[in-house]
Amino acid sequence: MMDTNHPAGVLAPDGRPLAADRDSAAAGGDGTETGPTPAWDVAAIRARFPILSREVNGHPLVYLDSAASSQQPLRVQDRVERYLRMQHANVHRGVHQLSAEATEAYEDARLAVAAHAGTPDPSEIVFTRGTTEAVNLVASSWGGAFVGPDDDIVLTKMEHHSNLVPWQLLAARTGCGLHFVDVTAEGRLDLDDLDRLLKRRPRLVAFTHVSNSLGTINPVREIVARAHAAGALALVDGAQAAPHLLTDVTRLGCDFYAFSGHKMCGPTGVGALWARRELLEAMPPYQGGGEMISEVTLEGSSWAKPPAKFEAGTPNISGVVGFGEAARFLADLGREALASHEDALTRYALGQLGAIEGLRLYGPRRGRTSVFSFTYGDVHPHDLSTILDQRGIAIRAGHHCNQPLMDHYGIAGTARASFYLYNSAEEIDALCDGLAMAAEVFHGIS
Repeated sequence: MMDTNHPAGVLAPDGRPLAADRDSAAAGGDGTETGPTPAWDVAAIRARFPILSREVNGHPLVYLDSAASSQQPLRVQDRVERYLRMQHANVHRGVHQLSAEATEAYEDARLAVAAHAGTPDPSEIVFTRGTTEAVNLVASSWGGAFVGPDDDIVLTKMEHHSNLVPWQLLAARTGCGLHFVDVTAEGRLDLDDLDRLLKRRPRLVAFTHVSNSLGTINPVREIVARAHAAGALALVDGAQAAPHLLTDVTRLGCDFYAFSGHKMCGPTGVGALWARRELLEAMPPYQGGGEMISEVTLEGSSWAKPPAKFEAGTPNISGVVGFGEAARFLADLGREALASHEDALTRYALGQLGAIEGLRLYGPRRGRTSVFSFTYGDVHPHDLSTILDQRGIAIRAGHHCNQPLMDHYGIAGTARASFYLYNSAEEIDALCDGLAMAAEVFHGIS
């Protein structure tokens, strides 16, 4: 049975416990919880998400797959619809009213996303199709310009494929070396192994802020400081952190930070790369076309200033508008209140899931977010997901785009339940009841 004597502890970017966790520690809490604090009105929050009122297979929907894609509140949907119905036009350069309104909405979204990331300079925000394209942009542009066959890049064994495959492609093009920080038995990065690899004086250290499989919150500021001391730049995959933590790129000290809209109550197909201004200015364009140029002749072209230099062609305007509204929605809810609610959910889930005989949870007990990957005896994760779906409970099953991490644990995949701002303790109970039903179906679980 799992040790639940320690609270999970959602942390601020610099590793400090958030207010709720500090209070819990001061009170001498033993990590057992009856559920999220009443101050967070889950019913009122859920009422803002139309999809959460539907049924699946005759049961109320219990949506526990927000790590893959969160749901969108009506506020975000309404803002996108208003743009499409009343403001749609191409952005920039147009001098007519609709183009001016569309441009204003687009750039207002950049302001909101910049505030969410913690940068005072919105020109450091480049809109992309998501975290994946943001990492590919850095690998192709910065990597293509500044990485050669004698250089090394340090990654980790817990990376999502989106922060692994782009660097493999770069290595195939340039001949650079790729090296990987090991993962401890607890599910944390082995910082001693990081120090060993930093002796190679790599050009870049690229790593995830929060593991999408283990829920581990990595010590970003410490890793960045060590990378910089070794002469390396630092790229952070913030896809799983930006929806949950008080991200602040200025405090983190990193050089690149990538995140997605669809994991933080926004539309799919839109995200952002934050990068230090001087890096964006030094990097060559990622793609060529309209918008990203200053002047074009038949003989050659010059480039617009960032971020336009990296936003070639007509962008996903409606997606960006929705992304900005999602950032404002989270800000209005209160980021620290949200984190406190999730902290309570995390501790409650640790206790409830940890009490299930035969269930193995992966990842640390403290310093984690509300992502829970697990195996249950010999039941295949896909079978677990199918049985739970019959009760309206949506979880994910598979390797979660983390095949090297699954190989590290000697498994093909896990079931994964992930909680967000609209989830409740009752839904954790529903998950546990569903797992009990699975045990009856697949009797003989050890």
